[in-house]
Amino acid sequence: MRLQAYGDRLLFMKRILSLLLSLILVSCAVAVGTDTPVAVKTKAPLTSTSLPSTPVPSVTPSATFTAKTPCDPFAAEFCITEGHFILQRPIWLPGNDLVDPTYRYGSTANGTRDPHHGVEFPNPSGTPVHAAANGTVIFAGADEEAIYAPWGNFYGNLVVIEHNDNLFTLYAHLSQINVEEGQKVLAGEKIGEVGRTGAAIGSHLHFEVRRGKAEDYFATQNPELWLSPAKDAGGNPFGALVISLVDGDGHFIKLANFTIGYYSDRSQPLIRAYYATTYSPDLLDAEESVALSELSAGLYRIVVETNGQIIERWVDVEWGKRTEVVFVK
Repeated sequence: MRLQAYGDRLLFMKRILSLLLSLILVSCAVAVGTDTPVAVKTKAPLTSTSLPSTPVPSVTPSATFTAKTPCDPFAAEFCITEGHFILQRPIWLPGNDLVDPTYRYGSTANGTRDPHHGVEFPNPSGTPVHAAANGTVIFAGADEEAIYAPWGNFYGNLVVIEHNDNLFTLYAHLSQINVEEGQKVLAGEKIGEVGRTGAAIGSHLHFEVRRGKAEDYFATQNPELWLSPAKDAGGNPFGALVISLVDGDGHFIKLANFTIGYYSDRSQPLIRAYYATTYSPDLLDAEESVALSELSAGLYRIVVETNGQIIERWVDVEWGKRTEVVFVK
């Protein structure tokens, strides 16, 4: 009897505990209806208006930037710049795209010829000639009248192209002309073929660069300082050397001879020598006394002879760059 009463008491207590547990679970449950969505709290995106109002401290740089001072060829031994090689070569490989070194711009071939207002590209007749830059053809034909030179039939079959900034290029002694006046041409477009018309000695292209007025025979510039550098056998673009010889007032000295030696090192023997003379006096309105391109990178020794005086200087030439040297006598 006692055991049965004890068992009945335990069963009663279990039922009481089960009822209490059910009440607790019901009070903590969240009823979710299918028609009422639950709101989800999201973080608002960060905007300029929501940034903290506390100012950000300024940062003081540890060093002050200083712009590089341009090289002054009057103060330095020499200056190396990118140059302005903006024109394509009018002769393409496998043709000869190198200028004739015996008759450079402003020279007289040791007094045997008239002062040269351009450069020569010796090539067989029929070699294609290409426009050096985009432009408009303003003359295409035989120069029977003295328009672009003091004499008629001087250039023979001639093409003149006008480019931007009052720049003009002239292509002379052509055997054939492939463009017409007023025609727009693109850089590299074929405009004619090499010949020997006009006052030409052998087949070659006579090439000029003029600035200002196309018809001005004395408005020429040295093409070697405008043409993109030719390349050596290894594919390296040649450098250029620009030399000015002036007096104390900055005026060009009219007559001087230059010997330019190419060395691998100051202690090593001469590899090659170049010879030049100041531009003909009628071309001394140029920005230099003499210039040479198609030079290999390396060390050069310039020897200037003028009025019995000799001046020397060592300079560097870099691939595809322009080395500018000024001697003040």
